[in-house]
Amino acid sequence: MGKFIVTKRVNDEFQFNLKTDSGENILTSDGYNQKNSCLIGIESVRAMAHDDARYVRKIAKNDREYFVLRAKNGRILGKSRLYYTELEMENGINSLKINAPNAEVIDETIDYIYDNQPK
Repeated sequence: MGKFIVTKRVNDEFQFNLKTDSGENILTSDGYNQKNSCLIGIESVRAMAHDDARYVRKIAKNDREYFVLRAKNGRILGKSRLYYTELEMENGINSLKINAPNAEVIDETIDYIYDNQPK
């Protein structure tokens, strides 16, 4: 089962990464101004992951393959890492389809004080 890791960027935007159990990154979101919007983005990924029509397969300037997952309204939900082959990219899409629906959400943006109690 995969994990959605919610983090905060240096510009204070929130983002998520979907990772496999082994820590391989499958999908990275764009930045969100609010954490709640980021969490809604995760739910959208879960809802869209099974729908092959939501995947846009692309080739980067360096000729490496990657994919984008889009919501029904066309908004980009996330982008994959770069792959060396089309087969690797298709395996990445299959991994997203398998891991996203039941992935645990880990929020790394929670601040803790010395006794490990949330602020």
